[in-house]
Amino acid sequence: DVADSGDVAQELRQRLGLSAAKLETVAKGVEALANAKDPVGQLLEKRELSPGLVLEKRSASLGVVLVIFEARPEALPQIAALALRAGCAVVMKGGSEARLSNAVLHATIKDAIADFGNADLDGAVSLLEGRAQVAQLLKACDEAPTPLVDLVVPRGSNALVKHVQNSTRVPVLGHADGVCHVYVDRSADADKAVSIVVDSKCDYPAACNAMETLLFHEDCTCAKACVDALRAKGVELLGTPRALAKGLADAPVTEPERHEYGCLKCRVDIVDSVDAAVAHVNRHSSGHTDCVVSEDTSIAERFLREVDSADVFHNASTRFADGFRFGLGAELGIATGRIHARGPVGVAGF
Repeated sequence: DVADSGDVAQELRQRLGLSAAKLETVAKGVEALANAKDPVGQLLEKRELSPGLVLEKRSASLGVVLVIFEARPEALPQIAALALRAGCAVVMKGGSEARLSNAVLHATIKDAIADFGNADLDGAVSLLEGRAQVAQLLKACDEAPTPLVDLVVPRGSNALVKHVQNSTRVPVLGHADGVCHVYVDRSADADKAVSIVVDSKCDYPAACNAMETLLFHEDCTCAKACVDALRAKGVELLGTPRALAKGLADAPVTEPERHEYGCLKCRVDIVDSVDAAVAHVNRHSSGHTDCVVSEDTSIAERFLREVDSADVFHNASTRFADGFRFGLGAELGIATGRIHARGPVGVAGF
């Protein structure tokens, strides 16, 4: 309601909403985490180095984690549940646009912890009020003789992630943006291609795993069916000269090749081969999620092997890049780096 009364972009307003369906999904994820095996103290390796000298490696929690997220108030209970399940304490800072929703959700979690009756958990889930508190905490972390926070996880815009990375010496885990590609090969099945392209763009356009660039092979016979289906869903197709010449776009693209629209817009381009598609994706993707639609196994395997992204799919919507859909219960975020987790980060990564 606050967002509707102010000057808030449509894509941000979509992220701020807490529908019954969203809450039900969150609740199912929390319940799955509650029923999951305790990940702390699990035996990972065991070897006898010499007679009577045994070495064991066991899982341990990260410690105290600071999570900064924009919009998406449903992220708050997911993050809190993951932290508690992983034996971590968590300090959270949500977007100012969702401060009322965040406050109610945080109070609900605190009440649940109190009902559990463990006084040791009273400070396990904390919520910061403003940016100044985040800056103070990060400054204190850098000045303290021992770490106050063991990991920082920024979830949000590229500007937010870069700002956090440049503001602290504490390790940072996160992704900068979600510029996801779908490449439709000339061997693609038309019905599959239409379904995957439409779901990737239209299921939740504001999500970081929504398709932002659609690539077609020069000889793809189902390209028109794909773009017609997108037009029917109200998607604005912004094309390169090659795409415009084939009638696969409605207007020239003016944004840079690595651009996250976050709404019912997408870039359309043409490539000559799977090698060109791979090169384009690796140059312009944010390393989040990219997909190939193809019935040629050799083409698909080449794309899967050579595209350098956290999640690479064959004949599946980019929207599947999600901790809940991966069976993790929920996710801390999507990590696009290589240390120490990549893709949706669940309890094991926490």
